[in-house]
Amino acid sequence: MLVGPDGHVLGRASAGYATSRPEPGAAEQDPADWLTAVTAVIRRLAATASPVAWLGIGLSAMLPTLVLTDEAGEPVGPALTWEDGRAEPYGTALREGSGADEVYRRTGQWVDGRYLIPMALRLAATEPARIKAASHLLGAKDYLYRLLTGEPLTDPSTAAGVGCYDLLAGTWIPELVPAGLPRLPEIGPAESSRPLRPSAASALGLVAGTPVVLGGADSVLGALGLGLTRPGQVAYIAGTSNVILALSGTPAIDTSHRHLVTPMAGVNGWGLEMDLLATGSAHHWLAGLLAGGDQEALAALAAGVDPEDAPLFLPYLLPGEQGARWDPDLTGVVTGLHLGHGPGHLARGLLSGIVTESRHCLALLEAAAGPGEIFLAGGGAFSLAADLADATGRTVIRPDPARTDGSAIGAALIAADRSLPTPDLSERAVVTPDRARAAGWARLADQHEAALAAYSPLNRKESP
Repeated sequence: MLVGPDGHVLGRASAGYATSRPEPGAAEQDPADWLTAVTAVIRRLAATASPVAWLGIGLSAMLPTLVLTDEAGEPVGPALTWEDGRAEPYGTALREGSGADEVYRRTGQWVDGRYLIPMALRLAATEPARIKAASHLLGAKDYLYRLLTGEPLTDPSTAAGVGCYDLLAGTWIPELVPAGLPRLPEIGPAESSRPLRPSAASALGLVAGTPVVLGGADSVLGALGLGLTRPGQVAYIAGTSNVILALSGTPAIDTSHRHLVTPMAGVNGWGLEMDLLATGSAHHWLAGLLAGGDQEALAALAAGVDPEDAPLFLPYLLPGEQGARWDPDLTGVVTGLHLGHGPGHLARGLLSGIVTESRHCLALLEAAAGPGEIFLAGGGAFSLAADLADATGRTVIRPDPARTDGSAIGAALIAADRSLPTPDLSERAVVTPDRARAAGWARLADQHEAALAAYSPLNRKESP
């Protein structure tokens, strides 16, 4: 996104890239594809406003995503994205071997196989030559920052996804970094700035020396861009996965590790975060099965079905779930099907399952951070606003359609040293809860919990 000094979006562009899944649990991307996409996007934005006038470049990216680089900064093999679940045994061993509760207390994270250290440990066991050839262990944004500036550097919110960041000290925890792994980058504030180096400027058609600002994780900058200002407010960012982040005045550790604690950027407080892994990706998958890949058509079918008339759908399709469950063994379940059900009923069941799981997460976050509005961004073809409001009893605020890319707006705010105007709530669509529908969502929630207990892999294994 290209953002002007008054905070208005001057231009936006996007480019996609493939995710490779060469074996069960794998989710890999080629960093060269990222660079192709970044180059295409920057050149389109440059046609809107000359790079000579650009005051800075702010970055945001998914996490955790592992990129190993050599001394020259070149990737050593494909990147492993946050969807890659092959390192789960290594995450469990690291967490339990170091004292799970103590690791969570110090890092704010329930470290599993999707964090960068366990991912690297799996590679050390399965591809030792790759680990030996690498000099640095980076996140996706940090790789891009190194490419643009020549310096390997990470910010606190991205560092949290490595699995060994001390939440209060702001440093790496040496005893959680196993010997033999590539070096971790230095940690700097989100506002850290370095000049765009000439080689990168030439490749991208930009001006050498333009400040490149480190930025942060997509969830953290999304909350900033959506306009969270006080404890209890929630950023609900619906995409391939759904990020649910409540702003808290304290780094509130949960004794049952049902939320993560994430350093914020550009706003006072801490993020209490839950991530539903398969949401938008699940809707895309179901649209491929039932609507020829047309997600809008599938959403239209779902809109005509009452939630309580649909089959019950446990939406753990990756498989596994983080959110408030933090269970890598959960799998998707559809129950209550009959011959009167059609594609719309299945679509409605999936959507209701996502909303019901979100309701559970939001109730726990409200208990930890206090009450507040839900700031909703994303959702693609299917809208969650009315269902979230009805299911939770909270007001849901949707951004101005021109400001839906909260993470990019947040990156721009950080790059501008937060001097851009904050979002104007008068530009928002406000959805208030329909109290008459609350009882129906409560019944669905009870059915959801009962099905989860009946069909969880653990209970199936213990059944006679």
